[in-house]
Order: sequence, then C-alpha cells, then structure tokens
Amino acid sequence: MTAGRGDETGSSISGGPIDFDRLEVIRERLATDDRFTEVDDQPSFAPERLVCQYDQRLYPERVRSARLEIVWFENGDFSLHYHEAHGTGAFNHRWDRHPSGHNARDHIHPGPDAPTPGNDTTHPTDWRDVLSTVLSEIETRQRGFWTG
Repeated sequence: MTAGRGDETGSSISGGPIDFDRLEVIRERLATDDRFTEVDDQPSFAPERLVCQYDQRLYPERVRSARLEIVWFENGDFSLHYHEAHGTGAFNHRWDRHPSGHNARDHIHPGPDAPTPGNDTTHPTDWRDVLSTVLSEIETRQRGFWTG
C-alpha cells in the first residue's frame, strides 16, 4: 500500500513506496514505551503512517493532546511530525528527509508552526539514530513544561 496523497508525507514526494516493515519494527518498539498510550499503525485517517499518542500526564492541562506521526519510505526518506493540540492553538514540528523544492533533502520545519520552507539540517544516517534524536528532542520540550 502506498500513500495516494501528494502532500509532504506521501510517496509522490519521496519517490519511493512506504516501508511498512520498518514502520512495524518501530511500532513494536514504541508500543512498549510508557510515554505512549496508543501506537496505531495505518489508522484510517493516515494509512501510510504510524501514529503514537503521548501520555497526557507528560503535559500540563493547557496541552490537550500530543502525538508523533511517522512515515518511512523504502528508499530511506522519512517524515516525523510532532503535534500538540492546545486550547488556544497548536504546536507543530517536523523532521524530514525527502526531495524538496524548498529545502535540502534533510531539513526540519521547526515549531511552533512548522513553516515551509524549513531549515536545512543533517539527520543521522541510521533510522534508529533518527528516531532516537527525534524522541530526545520531544522529551526536552516536555521537560520544559515543568521547569523554569
């Protein structure tokens, strides 16, 4: 199954099919992680993605929900989108590797509003390091709610 949409996480942007095997490995790892209350692969609203709902206890009341959406392609491209829903708006941040007319292949669309174009960057080569980096950056944001 491949994504049919032409958005920034669809296969038409990457040029490659969705790597469902990789998403399954990630799902298995994150399904046992206490940070998440639900890890859903191929939800009806995003069948090409893995959607991970963060435990609400990690956030103050003003953050109504938070999730990480992951799509990975067989050619090594990816998009990881972190989203928080707030009572008065949202926070979005995205880490991407895909061909782009607006940025280098490796780039981020930083929070709070994940603008396009984003910022060129360099992501790790190994997918496990990419995932670890993203989860660490989200954890730093979560800690920031409770400190200083």
